[in-house]
Amino acid sequence: MESDTGTNRTALTEFILLGLVQSEELQPVVFVLFLFAYMVTLGGNLSLLAAILAEPKLHTPMYFFLGNLSVLDVGCITASVPPMLYRLLSHKRTISYGACLSQLFFLHLLGGMDCFLLTAMAYDRYLAICQPLTYSTRMSQGVQRVLVTVSWACSFTNALTHTVALSTLNFCGPNEVNHFCCDLPQLFQLSCSSTQLNELLLFALGFMMAGIPVLLIITSYIHVAAAVLRIRSVEGRKKAFSTCGSHLTVVSLFYGTGIFNYMRLGSEEASDKDKGVAIFNSVINPMLNPLIYSLRNPDVQGALWRLLGRRTSLT
Repeated sequence: MESDTGTNRTALTEFILLGLVQSEELQPVVFVLFLFAYMVTLGGNLSLLAAILAEPKLHTPMYFFLGNLSVLDVGCITASVPPMLYRLLSHKRTISYGACLSQLFFLHLLGGMDCFLLTAMAYDRYLAICQPLTYSTRMSQGVQRVLVTVSWACSFTNALTHTVALSTLNFCGPNEVNHFCCDLPQLFQLSCSSTQLNELLLFALGFMMAGIPVLLIITSYIHVAAAVLRIRSVEGRKKAFSTCGSHLTVVSLFYGTGIFNYMRLGSEEASDKDKGVAIFNSVINPMLNPLIYSLRNPDVQGALWRLLGRRTSLT
């Protein structure tokens, strides 16, 4: 695919995604496992979202952000798993150049939004515990909408920047991607032009998209921990820690796997560890998040049971 302008001399029109396993015998097993994970993720996140929308008690800023997180989890797993299931079912491992860039864009759009949304949730917990008297005004519906809108705008800019920057690289062969989806580290290794600027861009934007949010989250929870330790009631401390513990668990899983995946650009060959981390980040985390947030939360559990009871009565 020779460009008329000569600015992008990309010769490849498609990539070959090697996927998770090479053995034909194991591919049906992988298909069933990931189809099950996808259905569980859809069911869990959509049920949590329905409970938040249906239960007036959950119409609070924390659950507003949690509902948005559920939408992101559904989008994140949908961007990677259904295309992989299609390739397994059709025994077709190729993906067009345009489809690869589109998948890359959506993965970074949703991943970046996750970064900002988790930061907004940490800020919400800080205001609720450390500034309870001004919480209702400083976390009004208008503020919530502004936080989500700005997060989408920043995430869109980040994803578009990486996608456009990647489109300037030359890909003239080989075209085998040792992964089950299109992502920057693996595509950098296939480029026959210098990726130094792209890698610098990844680190710079990575600090803005992940480094700054991590610092803000840590700062928020330092203040939260200090405030909780001043609570004399044991029950009050337990309740405060339980609401923050779920969020901290999700933050640790999300950022831990994300940093491992994008900060290891020195390797010339994509390893099976990279694919394992990507599975954890794009499949396991979205599947676990509804469980983490509802496991120790009686309000969410009650809303889910009431929602289930309504469905049972209707049938």
